[in-house]
Amino acid sequence: MQKFEKVPGLIGLCILTLLWFWPGEVLAIDNSECLDCHSDDGLVRENPDGGDFHDSLFVDGEKFNHSVHHLNDIGCIDCHSDIDALDYDNEVPHAVNLAQVDCAACHEEEASAFGNSVHSKIRGKGITMTCYACHDYHYVSHLAAASVAERENNFCAKCHNPFQGHDWLPKKAEHFAFVECTVCHAPEVPRHIHLKFFDLVTNKFYKGAEILEILGINYEEFMPLVDKDKDGVIGKDEFEVLELMLRQKNVHAIFHAELVAEMQPVAHQVNRGVAERNCEKCHSADSPYFNAVTIVLTKEDGSVDHHNVDRSVLESFSLKHFYLYAGTRMKMLDWIGLGLIGGAVCGVLGHLTIRVLTIRVRSRRKENDKKNKK
Repeated sequence: MQKFEKVPGLIGLCILTLLWFWPGEVLAIDNSECLDCHSDDGLVRENPDGGDFHDSLFVDGEKFNHSVHHLNDIGCIDCHSDIDALDYDNEVPHAVNLAQVDCAACHEEEASAFGNSVHSKIRGKGITMTCYACHDYHYVSHLAAASVAERENNFCAKCHNPFQGHDWLPKKAEHFAFVECTVCHAPEVPRHIHLKFFDLVTNKFYKGAEILEILGINYEEFMPLVDKDKDGVIGKDEFEVLELMLRQKNVHAIFHAELVAEMQPVAHQVNRGVAERNCEKCHSADSPYFNAVTIVLTKEDGSVDHHNVDRSVLESFSLKHFYLYAGTRMKMLDWIGLGLIGGAVCGVLGHLTIRVLTIRVRSRRKENDKKNKK
């Protein structure tokens, strides 16, 4: 029995020996090992043709640590899968020419949608179009909280100047400022109105954590505090109470509204000739584009909590520079306008009625005036 009791110890000793002599093969390569070299901002790859252009191999560790991949525990070698060991006896501890990263290995649905897009089809014309042409190499971040300007500047505007096209579109600047490109150019993508807190006094947007700190609650307590009837939707009256609570905390907020696409794979399926050009799709009282309205609370990692808001809020509250004819209407202003028009019509009709009813009186007065002059 004593001989067999020693077996587990011998096995453990063998494993430790293997780990000692073959660390590159057995232990995963940590990101910090890669950054030992790639954190050098002067690290470049020489042009094999001998030209002056060099590829930078620098990776900003701080920015990478805030990326979606790092936050989801995706390591360098999860993408650069042809690196299985580091040999520090060589100047470059891995193969100099690595295989191109295959994003589709993880993002199958996105790759499928992209494969049926104009951006993929231009590859047939000899134009290189990769995922990281839009998404960057190492700093892919959460986009759900990004504004229209951030989305456009980081993606579409890298290659496209919208003001050089869209000649049919009225009020270009307003559309480009408040409507994401993908909303029209990927018609099948779901959309929603994105509401963010904007303080008129400090002229700043509030992040979700800041709003919650002002209200003295955490993310899980936001809806129970605001959604009094527990139906999962912030109604008009509940929205008004929220606005009042913020004013009591010296936050004079209005809501910045934008029409954005949801972060779904179909957003990658952009093609020629399918863009939405029917103005009434947006600019009508029953527009389906405004069925989904959400308050967005941004988290520290860039992800967001979406909280559903009743569409009637768009018709009742002032939204920062966001007003689409017949799409978002403030009903009180409509009633005031109707009252003014009605008052004017009543005034004219009343005046005409009085004139008709006093015809005889005015005729007699004229006759008397003539007699008195004689």
